[in-house]
Amino acid sequence: MVGTALNAEDARNAMNAGAKFFMSPATVKDIMEDVVKDEILCIPGVMTPTEILSAYDAGAKIVKVYPVSALGGVQYISALKKPFPHIPMVASQGIMIDSIGEYISSGASSVVLSDAIFDKGAMAQRNFNAIHQLASLAALEGKEAVERKRSFTPN
Repeated sequence: MVGTALNAEDARNAMNAGAKFFMSPATVKDIMEDVVKDEILCIPGVMTPTEILSAYDAGAKIVKVYPVSALGGVQYISALKKPFPHIPMVASQGIMIDSIGEYISSGASSVVLSDAIFDKGAMAQRNFNAIHQLASLAALEGKEAVERKRSFTPN
């Protein structure tokens, strides 16, 4: 399954297809109840501090802050990490490859880069080499961002 889980049926289909994790743009009660007990990683979407805490209390081990660019981007992640340093966050929506480091250093555990990697022109032309190059660049940027963060984090 590629895409997002919007309801419990989507979640079950993903699990039956062998998914190890999936994301949703929102915290869907039925998904959290069905999935958390089945021990597949569900990454629910959140926008507000209340939604973050509600998802975490419902069993989410990590949350997807969505749509992060519309909410303030890097600054929003940084602000959210102050009261929630213990809750891992995935920054999602509108993130470009060159801003991966900023998101990681601001406290994001990871980022979603769908639009940055799956370039519409390359997809239309089925130019998988270009997509591979973008994915490789993103992986390198992510690795370097994590290494920089580790080198500046006190033990």
